[in-house]
Amino acid sequence: MRNFSLSKKVFLLIFLSISCTILFSFFFLHFLYKDLYLKSIRESVIYQGENTASHFHYGSLNEDIIEKIHWFNIVSEYEVIVVNSVDELKVLFPYQIANSTLISPEDQATLAKGNYILKEGYVSEFDRNIVGAMFPIQSQSDLIGIVYIYVPLAELHDVFEESLPILILAGSIFFIILLLIVNKIRLSLFKPLTSMQNLSGEIAKGNYSNRIRSTNSDEVGKLAEAFNSMSSSLEEQETRKKEFLSNIVHELRTPLTYINGYTHALKQQLYESKEERDSYLTTIEKETNRLNQILHDLIELNHLEENLYVVDQEPIAIAQVLLDTIDLFKIRLSENNLLCRTSIQEDIIIVGDVKRMQQVMYNMIDNAIKYSSQNGEVFIELKEQHNMMVLSVTNKGQGINKEDIDRIGERFFRTDKARSRSTGGTGLGLSIVKQIIALHNGTFSITSESYEGTVVTIKLPLISYD
Repeated sequence: MRNFSLSKKVFLLIFLSISCTILFSFFFLHFLYKDLYLKSIRESVIYQGENTASHFHYGSLNEDIIEKIHWFNIVSEYEVIVVNSVDELKVLFPYQIANSTLISPEDQATLAKGNYILKEGYVSEFDRNIVGAMFPIQSQSDLIGIVYIYVPLAELHDVFEESLPILILAGSIFFIILLLIVNKIRLSLFKPLTSMQNLSGEIAKGNYSNRIRSTNSDEVGKLAEAFNSMSSSLEEQETRKKEFLSNIVHELRTPLTYINGYTHALKQQLYESKEERDSYLTTIEKETNRLNQILHDLIELNHLEENLYVVDQEPIAIAQVLLDTIDLFKIRLSENNLLCRTSIQEDIIIVGDVKRMQQVMYNMIDNAIKYSSQNGEVFIELKEQHNMMVLSVTNKGQGINKEDIDRIGERFFRTDKARSRSTGGTGLGLSIVKQIIALHNGTFSITSESYEGTVVTIKLPLISYD
C-alpha cells in the first residue's frame, strides 16, 4: 500500500466503497426478507387462523364446514387443517418442524388455555421453511378441536424473482454511470497532479517554460495555478540571475581590461612622455578603485539582504542631515548649472541610523544630478504626511521608461547603459538604498515620465513617544 501511487490508492478506496455498498445492499435485501416479508406472513397466518377458528364457536365440525375449508385450501396459498384432537393432527401433519415434533405437551397446555401457538422452521419433506399457527376450538372452556394453518415460505430468489431483472438492469446502469463519474473525477483530479510531477522534473533540469493546463476551481486547480505561478517566478528569477551574472562579468571585465591594457603599456614603455605615463597610472588607479567599490557595494548589499547588518536606532533630526547632505553637492550643482530648490519641514524626527540615512540621501541627490538636463532643476522636499516622513527628490531630465521602473533597484540595472561609465557608479546604489529603507520599515518608490523627469520618494515612520 505504501508503494502505491495516489491514483491507485484512490481507485482502491472507491473500489472498496462500491464493494461495501453492494454488500450493504445484500444485507438490506436480506433484512427485507427476514423482517418485512416474514413479518407480513406471520401476521397473515395469525389473521387467517383467528378468522377460521372463529367459525367454530358453535362447537361442531359438520360436513359443510369441512367442505368450505377444502375450497379455501384450493384457492388460497395457505393450508388449513381442522381436527378434533392432537392425535388426529399428528396423523394429518406427520412432519417435524426444525427437527421437533409439531406439538409438544407444553403446546397442548397453551392451547387448553385458549391461546394460539406460532411455529416456524425447516421441514425436510417440503425442502423449505414454513410458518404455521395452531388455534384452539373451545366449547365452554373445553378444547374440542384444533385449527392448524400453515404456509411454505418462498426463498429469497423466489421473493425477488419478478423484480430481479429490473434490479440487475438498474444495478448495471448505476455501475456504468458510477464508473464514468469516477473516471471523470480521477482524470480531473490526477491529470494536473501528474502534470506537476512531470513538470517538476523539467524544472529540476532548468526548463521553466511549460505550464499546467487546468480549468478546475477546486483545491487541485488552485494548486495548479500556484505551481504555474511558481514556474513563472522561477523563470523570471533565472532570467534575472543570468542577466545579473552577465552584468557583473561585464562590470568586472571592463576595469580589468583597462588595468591589463595600461599595465602592459607601462611594462613595454609604450608612452612618449612622463605626462602620458602618469595618465596611464591615473587610469589604472581609477579602475582599481572602481573594482574595489563594486566589491564593497556587493558585500554591503549582501549584508543588508541577509540581515547581517545591525541598524543603529537613535532619534534623528532628519532635516539637519538632509541640509548637510545638500551642502556636499553645491559645487557639482554649480558645475552643471543646476538650480536646487528645497522645501524642508525642520521639526521632523525619526528613529534610525544616521550614517545610513545620509547614504540614502546622498544616493538620491547624486542620481538626480547625474540624470538632470543641463541648466535644469533639482527639487528636494521633506514633509510630514499621515504620521510618516516623506522625502522626495525631483529632477528634470530624460526620465525613465515605464517598463524599466519596476526594475529600478536590481543589481547592476541601469536605464541608460550607454552612459554608465560617463556617469560613474556601480549600478548597486539604489539596490542598497532599497534595502536600507526596508530595514527602517519604510517604503521606496519612483515615478517618472519620459523626457519629463523623475521623482524618487522614500517614506519612514516618525518617532513614537508612547
